[in-house]
Amino acid sequence: MSTFVPRAVPFRLGLPKGRMEQAVLTLLADAGIRVRPSARGYRPDVSLAGAEAKMLKPQNIVEMLALGSRDVGFAGADWVAELEGSAGGADVVELLDTGLDPVQLVAAAPVALLEGGQLPKRRLIVASEYDRLARRWISASGLCAEFVRSYGATEVFPPEDADVIVDNTATGATLGANGLAIVDVLMRSSTRLYAHRAALDDPVRRRFIDDLVLLINSVLEARRRVMLEVNASAACLDAVVAVLPSMRQATVSRLFGDTGYAVKAAVPRELLPQVIPAVKAAGGTDVVVSTLSQIVP
Repeated sequence: MSTFVPRAVPFRLGLPKGRMEQAVLTLLADAGIRVRPSARGYRPDVSLAGAEAKMLKPQNIVEMLALGSRDVGFAGADWVAELEGSAGGADVVELLDTGLDPVQLVAAAPVALLEGGQLPKRRLIVASEYDRLARRWISASGLCAEFVRSYGATEVFPPEDADVIVDNTATGATLGANGLAIVDVLMRSSTRLYAHRAALDDPVRRRFIDDLVLLINSVLEARRRVMLEVNASAACLDAVVAVLPSMRQATVSRLFGDTGYAVKAAVPRELLPQVIPAVKAAGGTDVVVSTLSQIVP
C-alpha cells in the first residue's frame, strides 16, 4: 500500500508521451494551460501555478500515481486495468474520462487460422504487451495457450511467432493490414485523468486537483456544444424556445426597435441536424451557429 509523502512542490502532474500526447496538450492549451518544452527534456514548463510536470509513458504514469510520486496524471483505462493486482497495485482514482483516443483492447488472429470465425481447438501462442489482461482472457476463454510478452509492434508476431495477439486498436486498420481479424473485445479504453488516492485527502493538493478538473471539464463540455442564435417574432417566440435543447433555459432579449427577439442557447452539437430545421419550422430566422471555448455550469 502506497504512503502519501508531502512534497515541496504543491502539485505534481504526469503528462503522457506518445500516442496520447498531442491530444492531451491540446486539451490543456484549450483550458488555458500551456505546456512548453524546457532544457530539462522530460520536465516541461507548465503555466499552472504551483504545478510541476513530467512527461512519462502512460503505463509509468499509472505506476507513479500508485506510488504517490505523482498527484494526478493522464493515462489509458487499459493500463490501469492491466496494473490492477500487480505488486504495487493500481490504487488510483479516476477523476474524469476525456473521451480522447478511444481504443478497444482486442484479441485478434490471422484470418487463415480461424475456423468458422473461431480459434482452432489446439494449443495456441498468445502475444501481448498486456501480461495480466491477456492471461486473464486466456483463462476466461478456456483456451489452451502459452503467453509470450511483446514489447511493441505486437501485430507483426502472427503467423510465424504467435497465433493470437491481444492489443489495442482504434480503427482496426493496422490489424487488417496485417491480415488479422478481431475474435474478441476485452475492454474499451480512452484517455482519462487519474489521481493518487491520498492526494485527494490533502486539502492543498485537492484544491489544485479540483481546479484542474473544472478547467478540463469546461473544455470538454464546450466541445460537445455550440452556441445557436436565432431571431424570432413575438408570435413564434414560444415555439422557437420550445425546440431549443438548452443547458437550462434559452437566453432571450429584445431586438432593437422592438421588432422581435434574439434567442440563444448552448445546444449539443450532435443535435444540430434536428434542431436547425425545427427552429426554422417554428418560425425562427437568421440562424447563426458558433463554436464555444469553455463552459462552466
